[in-house]
Amino acid sequence: MSVQTLLISMLGYKAWADKELIGELAKRGHELPHDKWDSALRLLGHAHIVDRIFVAHLQRSPHGYTSTEPADVPRPEVLFPAIEETDRWLVDHARRLQPDALAEQVAFSFTDGFAGVMSREEMLGHLIAHGGYHRGEIGQILTQQFGSSPPDTFTGYLRRTAMRPG
Repeated sequence: MSVQTLLISMLGYKAWADKELIGELAKRGHELPHDKWDSALRLLGHAHIVDRIFVAHLQRSPHGYTSTEPADVPRPEVLFPAIEETDRWLVDHARRLQPDALAEQVAFSFTDGFAGVMSREEMLGHLIAHGGYHRGEIGQILTQQFGSSPPDTFTGYLRRTAMRPG
């Protein structure tokens, strides 16, 4: 398996897990105490901002963010579709890249002004790991409140997508 094939699969997993979490939040978020709901939305908003920042880095374009934290509690009707759109872009981007482009080093500035350099494959890997970390935090909130959270394992994604026809 190539690095590119693995990244495409892992980004597909990220998109699937994000969608599962968004579905659960849309269905049961109103049952959470207000502070837990706000925490979940802020965590998801933070993860999305980081995704958008790195999408800009991958495109070598400015992103306009001065922080990785949302200024206000994100509105679900805006945040949820934006996450799904960004996830689609990331999967499509990984599919479109020429294999040698994955190792290309991209220079950028972090929101704190410090310089950074990462390969495209490192950036994509970072987004996969970063998103999983924050989905886990939100999953913990849901588990504490409801006794469970949406599935969020790579093997679960592979099993479910392997069972899909076509």
